[in-house]
Amino acid sequence: MATTDGISTRRTAAVVAVGFIAGMSLSGCISYWGGAPPCMPPDYTVSPTAARPGDSVTVTAADATCDPRYGHDARVLIVVKDSTGVEVLTTTAPMADAGGFSYTFQVPATMKPGTASVGASPDGVDWCDDTGRNNRVGRGEPQFQRASCAERVKPLNITG
Repeated sequence: MATTDGISTRRTAAVVAVGFIAGMSLSGCISYWGGAPPCMPPDYTVSPTAARPGDSVTVTAADATCDPRYGHDARVLIVVKDSTGVEVLTTTAPMADAGGFSYTFQVPATMKPGTASVGASPDGVDWCDDTGRNNRVGRGEPQFQRASCAERVKPLNITG
């Protein structure tokens, strides 16, 4: 029922808005409602971007501007794959509670020229989760598999 002052129209709009927000939060679309927003791992860099076997390469990330709360014993998983996709280095390194880290490795002598990849992601953390909770996986818990997130990698050009 419309009125000249628009009161019924405003009430209807308010009811629709409240219903929409309630429905979204119940469905999980706004799963952090009232809590911290999602906090993704900080971006990282690989330097230099071209190297020869035996050269040193550093993988670095600054702390995130949000609060990921990785914990005092947090680790970053570093995975280097050659140009054919074969893993040539898999290791973990210390990571700050806010996600910052720096790790230096030597390019393995067995790496052939081509475009390799360097991956770096929080170890033991479901960083694909969007709830904003601390998603650090405790020791002894079952392993999880990433189902909906693409692997984050940076190129590393191996020269001969």
